[in-house]
Amino acid sequence: MEGPRQSGQAWLPYRPGSVDDFDRIYEATYPRLLATLVALLRDRGAAEDCVQEAYLRAFTAWPRWKPDAPVEAWLHRIAINVVVSYRRRERLHEIGQIALRLGLPVEPNPTETETPDVLQELRALPPKQAAALVLRHVHGYTNREIAHALGVPERTIASRLAAARSRLQIRLGHLRTGRSVALSVSVDE
Repeated sequence: MEGPRQSGQAWLPYRPGSVDDFDRIYEATYPRLLATLVALLRDRGAAEDCVQEAYLRAFTAWPRWKPDAPVEAWLHRIAINVVVSYRRRERLHEIGQIALRLGLPVEPNPTETETPDVLQELRALPPKQAAALVLRHVHGYTNREIAHALGVPERTIASRLAAARSRLQIRLGHLRTGRSVALSVSVDE
């Protein structure tokens, strides 16, 4: 599975930590890696920044590379992680810009606010369960969209939602006065 390097006529395996081998890998893989990131980001400038960051991270990790997968696949995995981080930063920047345009949120009227018990119990949930619950029931994302955004299997999201719903139903059962506190969880979305 190791990638080759040419020495005279013989092909030798890549040596983790070898600067010469990393230079050869860079030269051989840069065009394909850049093309992949341009396709993902649809912005050549951002793709060039991300590919450089990916190679920097790869070079730092190069001494620890294990030839259990092709080196190009390893580089693509690093580059895709860089793209995910880049997109996350971009979304946060966009949200910040929207918040600046809209100004500070208005203080909620305590008589119109959801039950404080619900908010308190939501804050008491484990963070991963709370995140899944808020993304699903406040923002309206599907389980599939949440799984993709968080980088976990869809069934993990369904499990987190079921656990959060169960905990909230137990802890907030006293609020059920003729109406059901329904938090639907759909596995097939």
